[in-house]
Amino acid sequence: MTEKVHADKIALITGASRGIGRQLAEQLASGGAKVVVNYKKNVGLAEDVVERLKELGGDGIAVQADVENPEDIVRLFDTVAETYGRLDYFVNNAAAAAFKRVMELRTHHLDRSYAMNVRPFVLGSEEAVKLMDQGGRIVAVTSYGSHRAFPTYAALGSYKAAIESFVRYMAVEFAPYGINVNAVNGGLIDSDSLEYFYNVPGQAPMDTVIAKIPKGRPGTIADMANAIEFLLSPNSDYITGQTLVVDGGMTVAAPPYFHETSEPISIPERPTR
Repeated sequence: MTEKVHADKIALITGASRGIGRQLAEQLASGGAKVVVNYKKNVGLAEDVVERLKELGGDGIAVQADVENPEDIVRLFDTVAETYGRLDYFVNNAAAAAFKRVMELRTHHLDRSYAMNVRPFVLGSEEAVKLMDQGGRIVAVTSYGSHRAFPTYAALGSYKAAIESFVRYMAVEFAPYGINVNAVNGGLIDSDSLEYFYNVPGQAPMDTVIAKIPKGRPGTIADMANAIEFLLSPNSDYITGQTLVVDGGMTVAAPPYFHETSEPISIPERPTR
């Protein structure tokens, strides 16, 4: 990215005290942005992020808000308006859901998964538009469960799919305001959330999944942050309503897998001249 490409930009990232959200906040600050670091509980982590943003040449504030609560969402954007008067980037990153098989999902699982994923994105985007008087960017973080089925991910994956559908509708409605709306769909990303998911009793070993990724490794939080930052940058001006998949080729591969084949089908060493 061009140095200081985000100079004077105001960004709001939900769930920015750790993981992908923190990585992105730091990258934006390095480019000169002021970042609103949203967090739910850990004020210490959020304040550490803000200090780091200042060290990197940016600035920011930490704002507590539970995005599961619609009133907190309004308060979060009210704080943005009071502090900065406008907004350039809104990144819907925070997520949570119950990891259950479909037959185990109960009403409270479905309601909370919706309240933590779809509703904050829609309500947050509505509030963001009101503050984007100079145009802007909205990016939602989704995952490959939105278009592939795998164990215990039905609730979150289905709601991530709903978010990607909203991205397309918002892109059309918000384009006249100069606002682009996109999603970044992550595959197997090495993060705290990944460790939590694969530590569920009975889950398939992570190594067996990694072996099927064409790139041969899980993604990193920097891989995700780089993709999001691109969609926030001027270089993505003509891209809207799209979902950018960051998965090392995982979801384009299908059985029989090349790594399970042998001669003469298996992929040989790279040819040379």
